Amino acid sequence: MSESPTAAPAPLHEDQQHVSYYARARREFTRNRVAVACVILLGLVALAALFADFRAPYDPYKQIVRERKQAPSALHYFGTDSLGRDVFSRVLHGGRISLQVGIFSVALGALVGVPLGVLAGFFGGWLDNLTMRSMDVILAFPGLILLIWLATVLGPGVENMILALAFFSLPTYTRLTRGNTLSIREMDYVLAARSLGASGMRIVFLHILPAIIPPIIVITTLAVSGAIIAGASLSYLGLGVSPSTPEWGAMLADGRSFIRNEWWLSFFPGMVITLVVLALNVIGDAMRDALDPKVTAGR
Repeated sequence: MSESPTAAPAPLHEDQQHVSYYARARREFTRNRVAVACVILLGLVALAALFADFRAPYDPYKQIVRERKQAPSALHYFGTDSLGRDVFSRVLHGGRISLQVGIFSVALGALVGVPLGVLAGFFGGWLDNLTMRSMDVILAFPGLILLIWLATVLGPGVENMILALAFFSLPTYTRLTRGNTLSIREMDYVLAARSLGASGMRIVFLHILPAIIPPIIVITTLAVSGAIIAGASLSYLGLGVSPSTPEWGAMLADGRSFIRNEWWLSFFPGMVITLVVLALNVIGDAMRDALDPKVTAGR
């Protein structure tokens, strides 16, 4: 009795293919133990900042003059500043502002830049020319000078820092998404959707946007670290938050005058910035490798 031929496996649906792709990418990412450790570190920093009101041992604004400029001890883990404020409590509360500036500025920049880049790349014509020439004008200015000018015009404050950094990040997202859209719109499945009568917006939402999500995720992760550094730089220059506000860059600026003797005033805020930015960069690199179709397909 002859055996029946084995049936060929049914082709995966498009949604199943996306699920399989992201499942492989997640598996690839979790294999990177350093990246997983960085995710845990960022989670702890975010939780500490979120629940700073409950975890901080002191009021970050409270001045205890008799305890000013005390070195790190069991009573004050990170020491006290020139006004007697607890540095550890200020670092915890400062994480709220620094992380808020980094996350929300990048999210706002992506929310505006990604649609602009997709529409410009897909439809082309005058929309493409207008969008890209506008981005060229922004890129014509040196980055730091443009950022300082925006912060000066908008004035100090967390909201204005977010707006300035979001505007500064627009060209990155617009140019990246436009370049990816130009290549994807000529692929066979997009041309097939056009030939079947799919509208332009349907193709954009169902075929183009899902294909450019991986590079957007990677660049967003790396952009958050850059935004945190840029926000701290503005505060360090006196263009961000007010001097009394607990923010990592402002704390660095407060401690620069005492760096010779009271080293802890600048060391601990700088250490936290370094660790957070390093963790974000490691996660971004790991996500870039995990989301690479050539890597995920080969595992």
